[in-house]
Amino acid sequence: MGGKTDLRLTMDDIAAAAGVSQMTVSRVMRGTGQTSDEVRKRVESAARSLGYVPNRLATALRDETAPLIAVVLPTLGNRVFSEVLNGVSSTLTDSGLQPVFGVTEYSAEHEEELVRDLLSWRPRGIVLPGLEHSDATRAAVRASGVRVVEVMDIDGDPISVAIGLSQIAAGRSTALHMLSKGYRRFGYIGSQGGRDLRAVKRLDGFRSAIREAGAQIVSERIVAEPSSMTVGRNETANLLSERNAPEAIYYSNDDLAAGGIMHCLSEGIAIPTQVALAGFNGLAFLEALPVRLTTVETLRLQMGVEAALHLLGHRDDPDEISNKKVVDLGFRLIEGETC
Repeated sequence: MGGKTDLRLTMDDIAAAAGVSQMTVSRVMRGTGQTSDEVRKRVESAARSLGYVPNRLATALRDETAPLIAVVLPTLGNRVFSEVLNGVSSTLTDSGLQPVFGVTEYSAEHEEELVRDLLSWRPRGIVLPGLEHSDATRAAVRASGVRVVEVMDIDGDPISVAIGLSQIAAGRSTALHMLSKGYRRFGYIGSQGGRDLRAVKRLDGFRSAIREAGAQIVSERIVAEPSSMTVGRNETANLLSERNAPEAIYYSNDDLAAGGIMHCLSEGIAIPTQVALAGFNGLAFLEALPVRLTTVETLRLQMGVEAALHLLGHRDDPDEISNKKVVDLGFRLIEGETC
């Protein structure tokens, strides 16, 4: 019996189908060297018809890098980070690079393992959430020599390029807005057991503004569960049932705040007459709520776009990883009907 015993396709198979040399196929697949449009189209057509998938691992071993951008996300349970990933992915279109991502669920230990695993594939760059990482994570990124961008936060010491907003300033901005409305007794509702360090920074900024004004936070509830409208609704009920209930509640994000709105509406609690509410992120789903939430809008998609552009070298990046740059995209306080 004749024919191949190994059913895996090779560049030789494509060369035979396209009527060109194996070297020509290699040049077309790698995008290097000079080939005519007619030859390139013939090779690509033969590859598609045969169902050929290039061996990226072999290419990475040969070139010492893979055509990948690694993206580390804290969670997929919040729309914020999927928007960042969308910004990265859309910007990489036509670049020859693909995003590959992993999720830490706000665990520093998991982030360390994930970063080491992603770096083992020799990506062209890596996107990290926030600025707080373990010493081992920072050391692994520095030793890899790949371009790195940290997103969502600029309050701290970046490894190289940080793109985002001041979380502390965002918290202060919300506090000052609520204080300007005459509220003096505040509550806070958060989630993730305090592992979301960006939320911790916002709360620090919020607290400092409240203290400076001589007002007080009478109750803080930070649950271990991930954020959701259900958690926000339940914790709002718990907080407002306390003897020393607040006049206004600051939530670590819009999901929790939306749950607070639903609790108040279901219980006939007038917003903001009986209690004022404020969230964070400015998510699109808020437009569907019966009451417009006061919140802070952040540029999540733009963070992903800018991160990808820096990794592609389309921005004025530091040439060396030891140089540092901060890109402040800012934020916008949106005054709704809840405060």
